[in-house]
Formats: sequence, structure tokens, C-alpha cells
Amino acid sequence: MNSSFVNESIRCTVDQCKNHAQSKNYCSLDSITVGTHENSPTQDQCTDCKSFQVK
Repeated sequence: MNSSFVNESIRCTVDQCKNHAQSKNYCSLDSITVGTHENSPTQDQCTDCKSFQVK
């Protein structure tokens, strides 16, 4: 993981994540995995960034 890399295709405001591009509100990963914690998601709050790693 390279937090100095800014992937401007993936916006992110979760600066508690190890993969957050600290200089801007973007992710530093090449790609992310999005999942859900619900059986039948109906709102954006039902989805999760499965690539999240706490700092």
C-alpha cells in the first residue's frame, strides 16, 4: 500500500483507513471491493468497503 499514491477514480473521506490517500480525499489502492452486511440491501448505508483497514 502506498498512501502517497492518489487514485482519483476512487473517492474516499474515511481518513481512519490505512488506504486513504492522506493528501486528498481519495483511496490509495488500485481497486477496492464493495460488499454488504444485509441480506437484501436497499440503501447506501447497507454497503461496505471491504478493502477498509484501520490505521
